[in-house]
Amino acid sequence: MIAKEGKVVLVPIVLVCFTGTLISNYYSLRWLDYINYFNYIFLLFSLYFFRNPVRKILGDPKQMISPADGKVIQIIDVDDVDIGKARQISIFLSVFNVHSQYVPIDCKVLSSVYNPGKFLIAYNHKTSSDNEQTVTLFENNYNQKFKIKQIAGLIARRILNYMHIGNQHVKGDRLGFIRFGSRVEIIVPQNSFEIQVKNGDLVRSNLTIIGEFKNC
Repeated sequence: MIAKEGKVVLVPIVLVCFTGTLISNYYSLRWLDYINYFNYIFLLFSLYFFRNPVRKILGDPKQMISPADGKVIQIIDVDDVDIGKARQISIFLSVFNVHSQYVPIDCKVLSSVYNPGKFLIAYNHKTSSDNEQTVTLFENNYNQKFKIKQIAGLIARRILNYMHIGNQHVKGDRLGFIRFGSRVEIIVPQNSFEIQVKNGDLVRSNLTIIGEFKNC
């Protein structure tokens, strides 16, 4: 399947490829053939980038699945204004990862805030605070809060977030989409969440168990 967010990119590319091919064939323009070649390569890349595979959701109600595909690049302790003592799990999404994000556990949306910022490369840990991002605060069915941060990268210039205050969501609902390389961070309570991934792990949305809430 192709993600709906890709239409704004794919439709113009298809039109450019189609038009370029017609003109090249009609006028026999060799130079245009080379341009068309690169346009078709970009089209194939875009189809790959905007793929949206259907996956069976794993984990029991207390377990949090990964909200994104990518690589775990940092797990640190943080002080969060809404959660208090917390742990932050950072996932880097390269341009070759699926870029849809998903709700990681049954929950309610408490807030969703967009913060403008820089466009540093997403692998840089300064992006956690400096880059353009959308931060969503959730509360699970056990009255425990957690956050998901969608962070733009060097190439990413568009963060889509579908969360609205007060809405109830189930594990696996679409949370949003980031166009091109980016970063997703999960902030969970330090004393009531057991992390089950480590630095360097490759994670897949809806399949990889990030951890489990305790004291529920």
